[in-house]
Amino acid sequence: MLHTLKLAVSYTDTASGNQHQLPAVYTRSGILISHLRYLAWYSEKSDSWKEKSVQAVRLLIDYIESAREFKKTTALLKSFTEALVTGTIDHQASNCPIGLFWEPRDLTVANNILFHITHYTDFLARQDGYDHSRINPFRKATGWEERMNWCAYYHKQANVFLNHLSSYSDAQKAAAQKRLIYTPIQLMISNDKAERFPEDKIESLINDGFMIKGVPDYRSQAITMLLNYGGLRKSEVFHIFTSDITIHPNHKDEALVRVYHPVYGKSPDPKYKNRYEYLLSETCYKPRNKYRITERLYSGWKNPLMTSKDGYFEVIFSPTYKAKEFLSTWVKYLKYQRVEPGDNHPFAFTNDRGEPETLKNFQRRHKRAVERIGLECKKEHGTTEHGHRHAYGYRARQLGLSQVELQKAMHHKSPNSCLVYIKPTSDDIRTEMRESEK
Repeated sequence: MLHTLKLAVSYTDTASGNQHQLPAVYTRSGILISHLRYLAWYSEKSDSWKEKSVQAVRLLIDYIESAREFKKTTALLKSFTEALVTGTIDHQASNCPIGLFWEPRDLTVANNILFHITHYTDFLARQDGYDHSRINPFRKATGWEERMNWCAYYHKQANVFLNHLSSYSDAQKAAAQKRLIYTPIQLMISNDKAERFPEDKIESLINDGFMIKGVPDYRSQAITMLLNYGGLRKSEVFHIFTSDITIHPNHKDEALVRVYHPVYGKSPDPKYKNRYEYLLSETCYKPRNKYRITERLYSGWKNPLMTSKDGYFEVIFSPTYKAKEFLSTWVKYLKYQRVEPGDNHPFAFTNDRGEPETLKNFQRRHKRAVERIGLECKKEHGTTEHGHRHAYGYRARQLGLSQVELQKAMHHKSPNSCLVYIKPTSDDIRTEMRESEK
């Protein structure tokens, strides 16, 4: 039984005067204001993060309303965590004693829910008058837990800029603590399935899959080339302005593609200090990561590694000759298919009405194209849009790029982030072993 609702609200921070569009938890006592303040405090977090926080809090409230009364909040949270992991259904009686009918959740999902609840109540505990409101307090860590905490600390510090400013005494104190409530230890899995787009099918997808009434769909071809041969995340494509795609000054037959930060990147008009100011002043749009996740124009931003003080990174095509093919496709799109915007927006890719193209529209066309060449569009087959980035990373590694070079090519802040894209499968290892045995 649901005891809460999710609402979209406009919240004004009385201290700063800043206005935020936020999801809110609505209970029988009204809107949960403390959670709104919490989300406003962490306004820089993504919409996805905020939605997950709302969902976690709603689940906890539903559980509190449905379950028996608990004398201690820690006992309540422990029971709630167990319900997340094991479910609430009595399968022998084909019933749920508390009326929630929860099925068991994956350990990763349960741990994420617990994280959001703990993070929220830790925020409350730091506010005046809430000194004892921490629902998931710390206890003294056991010996092995403390060692694991130190391992996590050193691993994090190795990848953090300005880590010499971190306090060793604070780390020592944190390592000696362990949360009282936690989920069971998650399985350590190295996924053996290749989630990269099949290398022998990409040309067929671009040339044969993206067709509209027998005519090549140059828009979708260009976007897919940026994903597969340029290694871009699918969300990054929809932040690109037309002016961001030019001819390379040193290679006249190749494209130079720059991806700017949607807010702080340099404005194409020098009158404005950044893209945020430019869009608000010259158009009826705002940076696309500033829309709500439920709005059609929304496109996420993962904060990649920038390579210029102007707030951009350059696309590095692999194979390099694909920069020529992309330029040719881009010119054909501009010449034959791009619908010029009537509202003066600068975004590179438009729909059939001249409006900024959306991620969902491209996903639909990509799915149809994949199926048109006889493949099934599934993540585990690597045939969704994100499979192209995996293909790019794996291809670059096969070319012999070092881990640091891969980091820059894929625009990761940490050199370890690219490892997920280049890990070998069991078949790769078997083939390597057979080759070495010859």
